[in-house]
Amino acid sequence: MTDETISKTDAFAAAWDEPQTSALSQAELNTLTDDLIEALKTVYDPEIPVDIYELGLIYKVDVNDDRDVIVEMTLTAPGCPVAGEMPGWVEDAVMKVPSVKSARANLVFDPPWDSSKMSDEAKLALNMF
Repeated sequence: MTDETISKTDAFAAAWDEPQTSALSQAELNTLTDDLIEALKTVYDPEIPVDIYELGLIYKVDVNDDRDVIVEMTLTAPGCPVAGEMPGWVEDAVMKVPSVKSARANLVFDPPWDSSKMSDEAKLALNMF
């Protein structure tokens, strides 16, 4: 059977429309999400007394079924003196979560960070209200 023939079968169509299932149950995913947030909250920009999660530097966290984690993060400024080190700090923190298999932190600068991304907790800590 060719790829074109397979794609026209009823079985293919049914599988295509079927919701994708995850190897992680919703309870496992909820626990892992909470654990990842707590881990990210242990990483601080050395110049700012607020963790990177509350600063709004974490843009996205993806977890696959094998528990490989990819974090998209930014910095408060592209010229941040710890730009080369902070992704490693994030990866180290994420790897401390017991069920995580691997971690990768990627720096992105689009959209650029600004203070509107900070949580109220971070704004309060920095007297920015």
